[in-house]
Amino acid sequence: MYSNPLPSRHRSLGALTLGALLACALVGCASSPRIETRPVLATRGVDQGTDLKIAESALESGDTQLAASLFEKALKADPASRQAELGLADTIYQTGELARAGMLYAHVEASAPGDPRAELGLARVALRERRLDDALARYRRLVATHPDSAAAAEGLGAALDLQGKHGEAQAVYRAALARHPEAQGLKTNLGLSLILDRHAREGANVLLDVAGLPDAPVQARENLALAYGVLGNGQAAKSILTADMPAASADDNLLFYQRLRDRWTAQSGDLAHADDGGAATVRPVPAQPVSRSSALE
Repeated sequence: MYSNPLPSRHRSLGALTLGALLACALVGCASSPRIETRPVLATRGVDQGTDLKIAESALESGDTQLAASLFEKALKADPASRQAELGLADTIYQTGELARAGMLYAHVEASAPGDPRAELGLARVALRERRLDDALARYRRLVATHPDSAAAAEGLGAALDLQGKHGEAQAVYRAALARHPEAQGLKTNLGLSLILDRHAREGANVLLDVAGLPDAPVQARENLALAYGVLGNGQAAKSILTADMPAASADDNLLFYQRLRDRWTAQSGDLAHADDGGAATVRPVPAQPVSRSSALE
């Protein structure tokens, strides 16, 4: 789920601000390879050419080099192919070339106003570039016109969380989860939002529902580790982190969690807002491969 302007999952969190923590922990605005490769509001099936079908499959499996080559070939053969241009934009977005991806999405939007895949792409680019007001406006339009889109709700909630509007973000996630109760990205973002809203135990409970699933986003495990860390259970947090990163990096993250816990304690006088000042209990969360394909449905 970004050249990589944001920290990778193997980089220490010790020097990050809360804003940067949010940026790399929210599904839908995290650095490659965490980003979701398939837009929810896809307009697929228009061109059934073999190259385009192979390109879409390559994109979904994370082979951006092959996908870009095939989409460019298809676009050269048919410059009016919206599917090829959107596929190329999605591929370039995944590689972190935000400006170029944005130009391609904007070109499609200009030729086909209201195209939801182009709108979603522009919203994601705005979010990654921290143009939060623009991202918020675009995601609000998408949610209004496509209320069944989990991806649009996920993005809207992420934009609100990045603005510190955690209560509003949680309302968006919960409303979308009522329609899509199994949407892992929504649960992952809701869990993080609760943690940063000082409801870490509630956030941990949300994340436990998804963190151990075979195709769970890696952010779900990292966010669960954060919850345990701010609740004082460093051992549980480390056991989760070391499944995905070296022990030294996990130790750096634990130091960050402790500093965050200390800061919140100093601000509130206790950890009442984090639900519980004692150590949280833990259920095992196995390491699993991260799924790269997640339809925005």
